[in-house]
Amino acid sequence: MNQSARARDWAEIQERMLVPLYEAVYERLEVGSGTRLLGLGCGSGLALLMAAGRGAAVTGVDSSSPERLALARERLLPEAWSTRARADTRLVDGSPADAAVAGAPAYNLVTAFEPIGCVAGDSEVLGSLLGSATPLAERGAPVVLVGWGPPERCTTSAVLRVATKLADPLRGAGSWRAACRDDLEEVAQRAGLRPDGSGRVACPFGYADVDSAVRGLLSTGLFDAAVDATDQVQVDKELTEALHPHQRRDGTVWMPNVFRYLIARTG
Repeated sequence: MNQSARARDWAEIQERMLVPLYEAVYERLEVGSGTRLLGLGCGSGLALLMAAGRGAAVTGVDSSSPERLALARERLLPEAWSTRARADTRLVDGSPADAAVAGAPAYNLVTAFEPIGCVAGDSEVLGSLLGSATPLAERGAPVVLVGWGPPERCTTSAVLRVATKLADPLRGAGSWRAACRDDLEEVAQRAGLRPDGSGRVACPFGYADVDSAVRGLLSTGLFDAAVDATDQVQVDKELTEALHPHQRRDGTVWMPNVFRYLIARTG
Protein backbone atom coordinates (compact mmCIF):
# COMPACT_ATOMS: atom_id res chain seq x y z
CA MET A 1 0.00 0.00 0.00
CA ASN A 2 1.40 3.41 -0.89
CA GLN A 3 1.84 6.09 1.73
CA SER A 4 -0.92 8.35 0.40
CA ALA A 5 -3.48 5.54 0.56
CA ARG A 6 -2.40 4.63 4.06
CA ALA A 7 -2.64 8.25 5.19
CA ARG A 8 -6.15 8.38 3.77
CA ASP A 9 -7.05 5.21 5.69
CA TRP A 10 -5.73 6.86 8.84
CA ALA A 11 -7.83 9.97 8.28
CA GLU A 12 -11.00 8.16 7.20
CA ILE A 13 -10.93 5.06 9.43
CA GLN A 14 -8.54 5.15 12.38
CA GLU A 15 -8.06 8.72 13.56
CA ARG A 16 -11.62 9.11 14.82
CA MET A 17 -11.14 6.35 17.40
CA LEU A 18 -9.63 8.84 19.87
CA VAL A 19 -12.35 11.48 19.53
CA PRO A 20 -13.74 10.73 23.04
CA LEU A 21 -10.26 11.40 24.41
CA TYR A 22 -9.90 14.70 22.57
CA GLU A 23 -13.33 15.81 23.76
CA ALA A 24 -12.63 14.88 27.39
CA VAL A 25 -9.33 16.77 27.44
CA TYR A 26 -10.71 19.87 25.73
CA GLU A 27 -13.70 19.96 28.03
CA ARG A 28 -11.57 19.58 31.16
CA LEU A 29 -9.13 22.30 30.08
CA GLU A 30 -11.92 24.58 28.79
CA VAL A 31 -10.34 24.94 25.36
CA GLY A 32 -11.81 27.96 23.60
CA SER A 33 -11.11 31.32 22.01
CA GLY A 34 -8.29 32.13 24.43
CA THR A 35 -6.41 28.91 23.74
CA ARG A 36 -3.15 28.90 21.78
CA LEU A 37 -2.55 25.21 21.16
CA LEU A 38 0.56 23.41 19.95
CA GLY A 39 -0.29 19.89 18.80
CA LEU A 40 2.64 17.47 18.60
CA GLY A 41 2.38 14.64 16.10
CA CYS A 42 -0.76 16.22 14.70
CA GLY A 43 -1.17 13.71 11.86
CA SER A 44 -4.08 14.54 9.58
CA GLY A 45 -5.37 17.13 11.99
CA LEU A 46 -8.63 15.87 13.49
CA ALA A 47 -7.72 16.89 17.06
CA LEU A 48 -6.65 20.32 15.78
CA LEU A 49 -9.88 20.66 13.85
CA MET A 50 -11.91 19.96 16.98
CA ALA A 51 -9.94 22.55 18.97
CA ALA A 52 -10.29 25.10 16.19
CA GLY A 53 -14.02 24.44 16.21
CA ARG A 54 -14.01 25.60 19.84
CA GLY A 55 -12.32 28.83 18.78
CA ALA A 56 -8.70 27.94 19.60
CA ALA A 57 -5.71 29.15 17.61
CA VAL A 58 -3.94 25.95 16.62
CA THR A 59 -0.48 24.99 15.40
CA GLY A 60 0.22 21.42 14.39
CA VAL A 61 3.65 19.84 14.10
CA ASP A 62 4.47 16.52 12.46
CA SER A 63 7.60 15.15 10.84
CA SER A 64 6.63 11.49 10.47
CA SER A 65 4.17 11.62 7.56
CA PRO A 66 4.03 14.34 4.90
CA GLU A 67 1.00 12.53 3.48
CA ARG A 68 -0.97 12.90 6.72
CA LEU A 69 0.08 16.53 7.03
CA ALA A 70 -1.16 17.18 3.49
CA LEU A 71 -4.59 15.92 4.58
CA ALA A 72 -4.44 18.20 7.62
CA ARG A 73 -3.84 21.13 5.29
CA GLU A 74 -6.94 20.17 3.31
CA ARG A 75 -8.96 20.22 6.52
CA LEU A 76 -7.50 23.32 8.14
CA LEU A 77 -6.40 25.82 5.51
CA PRO A 78 -8.32 29.12 5.75
CA GLU A 79 -9.89 28.77 2.30
CA ALA A 80 -11.70 25.67 3.54
CA TRP A 81 -13.48 27.86 6.09
CA SER A 82 -14.82 31.37 6.26
CA THR A 83 -12.10 33.99 5.75
CA ARG A 84 -12.31 34.97 9.40
CA ALA A 85 -12.27 31.57 11.03
CA ARG A 86 -8.91 29.91 10.41
CA ALA A 87 -6.36 32.64 9.76
CA ASP A 88 -4.66 31.66 13.05
CA THR A 89 -3.99 28.04 12.02
CA ARG A 90 -0.48 26.82 11.21
CA LEU A 91 0.87 23.43 10.16
CA VAL A 92 4.59 22.69 10.37
CA ASP A 93 6.45 19.81 8.73
CA GLY A 94 9.33 19.44 11.17
CA SER A 95 10.17 19.51 14.85
CA PRO A 96 8.39 21.53 17.56
CA ALA A 97 11.27 24.03 17.45
CA ASP A 98 10.25 24.82 13.88
CA ALA A 99 6.91 26.11 15.21
CA ALA A 100 8.60 29.03 16.97
CA VAL A 101 7.66 32.44 15.59
CA ALA A 102 9.56 35.54 16.69
CA GLY A 103 7.31 37.92 18.59
CA ALA A 104 4.32 35.54 18.69
CA PRO A 105 2.59 34.84 22.02
CA ALA A 106 3.69 31.67 23.79
CA TYR A 107 1.45 28.61 23.60
CA ASN A 108 -0.80 28.05 26.60
CA LEU A 109 -1.59 24.40 25.81
CA VAL A 110 0.57 21.63 24.38
CA THR A 111 -0.94 18.28 23.39
CA ALA A 112 0.76 14.99 22.53
CA PHE A 113 -2.21 12.78 21.69
CA GLU A 114 -0.31 9.89 20.11
CA PRO A 115 -0.50 7.21 22.84
CA ILE A 116 2.64 5.65 24.25
CA GLY A 117 2.75 2.24 25.88
CA CYS A 118 2.77 -0.31 23.08
CA VAL A 119 6.16 0.04 21.38
CA ALA A 120 9.58 -0.08 23.01
CA GLY A 121 11.17 3.34 22.94
CA ASP A 122 8.00 5.33 22.38
CA SER A 123 8.37 7.17 25.70
CA GLU A 124 11.87 8.32 24.70
CA VAL A 125 10.53 9.69 21.42
CA LEU A 126 7.84 11.60 23.30
CA GLY A 127 10.40 12.93 25.74
CA SER A 128 12.46 14.31 22.87
CA LEU A 129 9.41 16.08 21.42
CA LEU A 130 8.59 17.61 24.78
CA GLY A 131 12.13 18.84 25.17
CA SER A 132 11.70 20.90 22.00
CA ALA A 133 8.12 21.97 22.66
CA THR A 134 8.00 23.12 26.28
CA PRO A 135 10.29 26.14 25.78
CA LEU A 136 7.61 27.52 23.44
CA ALA A 137 4.90 27.36 26.15
CA GLU A 138 3.95 29.79 28.88
CA ARG A 139 5.08 29.12 32.43
CA GLY A 140 2.49 26.87 34.05
CA ALA A 141 0.87 25.90 30.73
CA PRO A 142 -0.75 22.46 30.66
CA VAL A 143 0.92 19.74 28.61
CA VAL A 144 -1.24 16.71 27.80
CA LEU A 145 0.38 13.27 27.47
CA VAL A 146 -1.52 10.13 26.49
CA GLY A 147 -0.87 6.43 26.99
CA TRP A 148 -2.57 3.11 26.39
CA GLY A 149 -4.37 1.78 29.41
CA PRO A 150 -3.56 -1.55 31.07
CA PRO A 151 -3.56 -4.43 28.56
CA GLU A 152 -6.47 -6.08 30.37
CA ARG A 153 -8.55 -2.95 29.67
CA CYS A 154 -7.42 -2.63 26.03
CA THR A 155 -8.79 -5.34 23.76
CA THR A 156 -6.66 -4.08 20.89
CA SER A 157 -3.48 -4.98 22.80
CA ALA A 158 -3.85 -8.64 21.84
CA VAL A 159 -4.21 -7.72 18.16
CA LEU A 160 -1.18 -5.41 18.24
CA ARG A 161 0.93 -8.27 19.59
CA VAL A 162 0.74 -9.74 16.08
CA ALA A 163 3.04 -6.95 14.94
CA THR A 164 5.60 -7.75 17.63
CA LYS A 165 5.50 -11.48 16.96
CA LEU A 166 6.09 -11.08 13.23
CA ALA A 167 8.72 -8.35 13.53
CA ASP A 168 10.74 -10.21 16.16
CA PRO A 169 9.97 -13.94 15.86
CA LEU A 170 12.83 -15.04 18.12
CA ARG A 171 11.48 -13.06 21.07
CA GLY A 172 7.83 -13.24 20.02
CA ALA A 173 5.29 -11.86 22.46
CA GLY A 174 8.08 -11.41 24.98
CA SER A 175 9.12 -8.21 23.24
CA TRP A 176 5.67 -6.73 23.67
CA ARG A 177 5.99 -3.50 25.58
CA ALA A 178 3.02 -3.45 27.97
CA ALA A 179 1.83 -0.13 29.37
CA CYS A 180 2.93 0.66 32.91
CA ARG A 181 0.94 2.76 35.35
CA ASP A 182 3.59 5.45 35.82
CA ASP A 183 4.81 5.73 32.22
CA LEU A 184 3.34 9.18 31.68
CA GLU A 185 4.55 10.53 35.00
CA GLU A 186 8.08 9.33 34.26
CA VAL A 187 8.10 11.02 30.85
CA ALA A 188 6.76 14.23 32.40
CA GLN A 189 9.39 14.17 35.14
CA ARG A 190 12.24 13.68 32.67
CA ALA A 191 10.90 16.62 30.65
CA GLY A 192 10.86 18.87 33.72
CA LEU A 193 7.06 18.96 33.92
CA ARG A 194 4.91 18.87 37.06
CA PRO A 195 1.97 16.40 37.03
CA ASP A 196 -1.34 18.13 37.74
CA GLY A 197 -4.13 15.63 37.22
CA SER A 198 -5.03 12.69 35.05
CA GLY A 199 -7.99 10.81 33.69
CA ARG A 200 -9.11 7.72 31.82
CA VAL A 201 -11.32 7.68 28.75
CA ALA A 202 -13.01 4.75 27.02
CA CYS A 203 -12.15 4.77 23.31
CA PRO A 204 -13.55 1.66 21.63
CA PHE A 205 -12.19 0.80 18.21
CA GLY A 206 -15.17 0.08 15.96
CA TYR A 207 -15.03 -0.84 12.28
CA ALA A 208 -17.62 -1.59 9.60
CA ASP A 209 -15.96 -4.93 8.78
CA VAL A 210 -12.70 -6.84 9.08
CA ASP A 211 -11.25 -5.25 5.94
CA SER A 212 -11.77 -1.78 7.39
CA ALA A 213 -10.21 -2.91 10.67
CA VAL A 214 -7.13 -4.26 8.91
CA ARG A 215 -6.73 -1.08 6.87
CA GLY A 216 -7.24 1.12 9.92
CA LEU A 217 -4.73 -0.74 12.08
CA LEU A 218 -2.14 -0.89 9.31
CA SER A 219 -2.46 2.88 8.91
CA THR A 220 -1.10 3.39 12.44
CA GLY A 221 2.39 2.41 11.36
CA LEU A 222 2.64 -0.09 14.22
CA PHE A 223 2.84 -2.97 11.74
CA ASP A 224 5.55 -1.52 9.49
CA ALA A 225 8.38 -3.51 11.09
CA ALA A 226 6.33 -6.69 10.75
CA VAL A 227 5.79 -6.04 7.02
CA ASP A 228 9.52 -5.42 6.58
CA ALA A 229 10.37 -8.64 8.42
CA THR A 230 7.85 -10.83 6.55
CA ASP A 231 5.58 -9.45 3.82
CA GLN A 232 2.27 -7.65 3.47
CA VAL A 233 0.32 -10.83 2.69
CA GLN A 234 1.51 -12.56 5.87
CA VAL A 235 0.74 -9.54 8.04
CA ASP A 236 -2.73 -9.14 6.52
CA LYS A 237 -3.46 -12.84 7.08
CA GLU A 238 -2.39 -12.93 10.73
CA LEU A 239 -4.03 -9.61 11.53
CA THR A 240 -7.31 -10.86 10.03
CA GLU A 241 -7.11 -13.99 12.17
CA ALA A 242 -6.42 -11.96 15.31
CA LEU A 243 -9.46 -9.79 14.63
CA HIS A 244 -11.82 -12.74 14.20
CA PRO A 245 -12.76 -13.04 17.93
CA HIS A 246 -13.83 -9.39 17.89
CA GLN A 247 -16.14 -9.65 14.88
CA ARG A 248 -19.83 -9.48 15.73
CA ARG A 249 -22.69 -11.27 14.01
CA ASP A 250 -23.45 -8.29 11.78
CA GLY A 251 -19.86 -8.31 10.49
CA THR A 252 -18.69 -5.26 12.42
CA VAL A 253 -15.54 -5.36 14.56
CA TRP A 254 -15.65 -3.97 18.10
CA MET A 255 -12.71 -3.70 20.51
CA PRO A 256 -13.17 -1.79 23.80
CA ASN A 257 -10.11 0.15 25.00
CA VAL A 258 -9.22 2.58 27.76
CA PHE A 259 -6.67 5.34 27.34
CA ARG A 260 -5.09 7.39 30.09
CA TYR A 261 -4.12 11.02 29.87
CA LEU A 262 -1.88 13.08 32.15
CA ILE A 263 -2.01 16.85 32.50
CA ALA A 264 1.41 18.23 33.45
CA ARG A 265 2.51 21.83 33.86
CA THR A 266 5.58 23.59 32.56
CA GLY A 267 7.98 24.83 35.23
